[in-house]
Amino acid sequence: MKNKFLTLISFVFAVLFFSSFSPKNVFSQEPKKVTQDTLIKNASIADSLGLASNLNLKLHKKNAHASYYHNKFNGRRTASGTKFDNEKYTAAHRKLPFGTKVKVTNEVNGKSVIVTVTDRGPFSKGREIDLTRRAFMDIAANKNAGNLKVTIEIIK
Repeated sequence: MKNKFLTLISFVFAVLFFSSFSPKNVFSQEPKKVTQDTLIKNASIADSLGLASNLNLKLHKKNAHASYYHNKFNGRRTASGTKFDNEKYTAAHRKLPFGTKVKVTNEVNGKSVIVTVTDRGPFSKGREIDLTRRAFMDIAANKNAGNLKVTIEIIK
């Protein structure tokens, strides 16, 4: 009885394993194309592959001060009407239109992230842009810092 059960289980695993590697499944899929939308969604991968240079960028400000949102804003509405989520790649800027894609680069370590403007702010004097916590931590050299010197470039 035990041998029949083990044989049945191994047969099922073999069928599942080999069916995923059939020539029909492997060769019929078309390769995925890299588009600008794909690059915008994941800037860190694009930078590591050297593909972010294909983006049409316009320098907005150099040596700008960036900070990040506090967790207490999670779930609240932004000025554009969307719900704020600290785990997304969004930002607040005083003047840039909502929906503008912006590449923010840390001037110390060269790491960059692409975010979408969805809110107004920051309202502290001397600060140019507020990033979500996730975007900020992706580019921060010192995870305990509260602000960074960044370069802001608009993606056309």
